[in-house]
Amino acid sequence: MKTTERDTLDPPDPLDPGSDSPKKHRNPLVQFVGELPGLIIMAFVLALVIKTFLVQAFFIPSGSMEPTLVPGDRVLVLKVPYYFGDPDRGDIIVFEDPDPGAQPDRGAVGGFFHWMFEGLGVQRPDSEDFIKRVIGTPGDVVYGRDGDVFVNGAAIDEPYLTQPTERFDKRTVPEGALFVMGDNRGNSLDSRFSLGFVPIDNVIGKAEVVIWPPSDLSLI
Repeated sequence: MKTTERDTLDPPDPLDPGSDSPKKHRNPLVQFVGELPGLIIMAFVLALVIKTFLVQAFFIPSGSMEPTLVPGDRVLVLKVPYYFGDPDRGDIIVFEDPDPGAQPDRGAVGGFFHWMFEGLGVQRPDSEDFIKRVIGTPGDVVYGRDGDVFVNGAAIDEPYLTQPTERFDKRTVPEGALFVMGDNRGNSLDSRFSLGFVPIDNVIGKAEVVIWPPSDLSLI
């Protein structure tokens, strides 16, 4: 008698790695937790690159730049513009204190998180960073007369001011430095006083945008 092949398939062997047994799927939550450390490290590296080379947020602590900027504002400071040239007259710049004091020792971890929050503009920096307007660049002769500021013998137009500028003597801006002033001329520690000339190497970047509070979002 002639035999025929069976039409049914044998059940898969569970011990055979090549069998068609169903694959086990990882729990999505477990998978996410496993990937979380890598995501955190990537976020920190990205924040480091952005803060160091591209852009940083700064908190406005005083009224020296009123009415342009008021205490509590947070501004976005771009670092890229000064990779290709020095600040120009009229730029609003953020710069490090030319004569900084001692820094508190926060330890490696505490220092890193303080640096991160400072870069987001939600924490004040340890060192005294200033924000002022550039009035004089290297070689300029700057002085104040009759309520105006003169640069190289000509009065400059300053529509952002709400009060006249008090008289001050001539200063010649040295090479590699800037003469800066606050827009609130009656309440600003700037190059007229003990702050003196600001080394260009101390400039962090150019303030471009008010990002906080949201109601004041605007270009500077």
